[in-house]
Amino acid sequence: MSLIITDECINCDVCEPECPNEAIYQGDSIYEIDPDRCTECVGHFDAPQCQQVCPVDCIPLDLNRMETEEQLMAKYEKLIAVG
Repeated sequence: MSLIITDECINCDVCEPECPNEAIYQGDSIYEIDPDRCTECVGHFDAPQCQQVCPVDCIPLDLNRMETEEQLMAKYEKLIAVG
């Protein structure tokens, strides 16, 4: 599943540059995550980098977007093929 940024986000700007898939962007009021680009860092790292650097722990799994490890890897492979 992809990750989601909750309303607890303080717009500290540390998560966005850590995302290897460029899935994090500034939304209207807080940072947001494009679920079509989020692979939970599968293919890049052992753990989601945005979660690792978030000072307020506001980036949980998006329970509305269930994906297996295999689906996340397929999404990663598609993203790197497109460039």
